[in-house]
Amino acid sequence: MNDDKIFSFLNKGTVEVIVKEEFEKKLKSGKKLRVKLGIDPSGSDLHLGHMVVIKKLKELQELGHHIILLFGNFTGQIGDPTGKMEARKPKTQKELEKNAEHYLEQVGKLINVKDVEVVWNADWLSPLSFKDVVQLASNFTVAQMLERDMFQDRIKAGLPISMHEFLYPLMQGYDSVVLRADVELGGTDQTFNLLAGRVLQRAYGQEPQNILTVPILEGLDGKKKMGKSEDNYIGINEEPKSMYGKVMSIPDGLILRYFELTTNATLGDLKGLKEQFDSGANPRDLKMKLAREIVALYHDEKAAKGAEEEFVNVFRNKQLPDEIPEMIFDKNSWNIIDLLVEGKLVSSKSDGRRMIDGGGVKVDSEKVASIEKNVDLNKKGVLLQVGKRRYLIAKSK
Repeated sequence: MNDDKIFSFLNKGTVEVIVKEEFEKKLKSGKKLRVKLGIDPSGSDLHLGHMVVIKKLKELQELGHHIILLFGNFTGQIGDPTGKMEARKPKTQKELEKNAEHYLEQVGKLINVKDVEVVWNADWLSPLSFKDVVQLASNFTVAQMLERDMFQDRIKAGLPISMHEFLYPLMQGYDSVVLRADVELGGTDQTFNLLAGRVLQRAYGQEPQNILTVPILEGLDGKKKMGKSEDNYIGINEEPKSMYGKVMSIPDGLILRYFELTTNATLGDLKGLKEQFDSGANPRDLKMKLAREIVALYHDEKAAKGAEEEFVNVFRNKQLPDEIPEMIFDKNSWNIIDLLVEGKLVSSKSDGRRMIDGGGVKVDSEKVASIEKNVDLNKKGVLLQVGKRRYLIAKSK
């Protein structure tokens, strides 16, 4: 049975395994491996993209291995180079530690955090002397550092690379030395840092850790990485109805990928789903199954059933939601865009203009044709709708 679980772990929802044959042998040996996942808790709210690697961690926990969650209360103050064209803005240690508390609460939806070793890398990185840092740096060349994809992108764009960004992989690699990690997990954007751990472990006379990387999950737009800054995410603490509705909005081409990376579907399940998809099954039906499974995973079966019933009532039968939030405004007459922003139905005025231009805004069930429209509120309330899921009853005092 464990052999099947090991095969699934190594082959489902993974991008690269280093070194696969060696790692598989360790997993089958019966040895309890020290499994490291490093997190710089720069934010406090997790989404499905964050949970892709946590699901792999859960598989190793179920196989009986020792899980170490390393919170970067030191590295997070420095900031890992991002895939964007600029350095990440650092956080304070207090902010990072507060975020870590929320992080643990949320990953507890999937893994048993009581059986996890939690460590903080400021404990060993803060005491390092400048001599120690120079010694760590001597294990790498500038040419090796510049091989990192994100640095290459910046060079081509003529954008700067700060010296401290070269130091981040050294710190993450040294974490693996201190923890004597047998395994480290991470996203594909972390491959360079994970490999740095192998280099430094060799330098310190340790057996180099094995590495497993997971894909970066696309967001609701089907293109960009899932993230709050892009407003294309599904938060794991979202209400069931919101979570269900967002899953239903993903492009059809992501259905199988989401099943693989965000649910407990087995390799056999995935094969069957692909056969259904390829044979012309209605994508809506597959998405409803996907949405049920995701909501049940982070809430429960009852919540998943209720969210599905709500979705069917609202979207298939064109009914309004059972519960629509209400807000009382301090004046009666509003420009439509200002009203949408004030009511938090759109993230910005430009978002409001985009939604109106796309025909996605209604007032009392009538489509808004112009960004110049004025809305007069009353005590009974005016029904605002943005897109397929956002509703608000706007009332005057």
